[in-house]
Amino acid sequence: MSEETNNEEFENFLNKKEEEGGAFKKTTNSSENNKKDPIEETLDKKGLGSVDMGKFGKDRAESSDFHLGYHEIPMEDLFSQGKFYPEGSAISVRSARVAEIRHFSTMNEQSMLDIEEKLNAIVKACSRFTSASKVLSYKDILEEDRIAILLRIRDLTFPEPENKLMLKAENSYGTSKDVELATRNLTSTTIPEEIQKYYSAVDRCFVIQTRSSGEIIMRPPSIGVMEELTKYIQTQQEQKKRWDQAFVQVLPYVQIDWRGFNQKEIFNQEVAFQGWDERKYMTVYRLAEKMKIGAQAEMEVDVDGETVMLPLDFPGGIKSLFIISDLAGELL
Repeated sequence: MSEETNNEEFENFLNKKEEEGGAFKKTTNSSENNKKDPIEETLDKKGLGSVDMGKFGKDRAESSDFHLGYHEIPMEDLFSQGKFYPEGSAISVRSARVAEIRHFSTMNEQSMLDIEEKLNAIVKACSRFTSASKVLSYKDILEEDRIAILLRIRDLTFPEPENKLMLKAENSYGTSKDVELATRNLTSTTIPEEIQKYYSAVDRCFVIQTRSSGEIIMRPPSIGVMEELTKYIQTQQEQKKRWDQAFVQVLPYVQIDWRGFNQKEIFNQEVAFQGWDERKYMTVYRLAEKMKIGAQAEMEVDVDGETVMLPLDFPGGIKSLFIISDLAGELL
């Protein structure tokens, strides 16, 4: 048989198969064709079911703050309520470490300047301040928010119940009650509405219009401003130079930013201050008085139905913030 004959027969064979439905067409009857595979029937009835794909995804990444021991403080827990910080700001704190506590323990409680330095050192080391757009400094924290932050750092450092700072309130009948020195128990000062109405949510400070002195921009002082002012007072005292107490009282409230604020700038502002007339000084002074935020000097405590005003004080002195005063609790 020739090769051409073989090719022709092969083509005829393929054509015949195509007419029958293809080389792999099943030859079963119609009932078998309609019968579905058991697996297909189950899928038609129930589908694939609900699959929790979360079990097969990557483990959720925890915040880096969580692993470094930082905990965010809600802005509403601060005396300022965060009103004077950039929008989207966040303050996180961690527990104090041994080296930081050792440095704190060297505090000279007879020196206000040294107390300020040691308190700020803890805040600087144990806090992080950020906004939605940039990293801020501990110096941007308001001076009066500092106590709330320090108490939170202490809670993280000494979480044991026996290490809480406790004050004793006693009523007129001799009944006493232990009260924890905690932010939630402090009574905060409030800024009166006559000043509050000048608050600018855009500028994050008070923009005050006055009749005789024009526009005055003010806000409660930051740690950075107070640090520089403290250095100025210290220098003046060491050099036995005179410093204007009236000027120092109002300067922190009109100095909005600590950046660029130094000894030379303080001198320049003091010179300008001497040119203020009496009306402007009294206006700024009164505004600063009403603009103070923070904890009141006394706590209101209910002791067996009687309201007792408990002086805000640290049992064992300011060092007791990070130096445990109850030695008996540590001895066996």
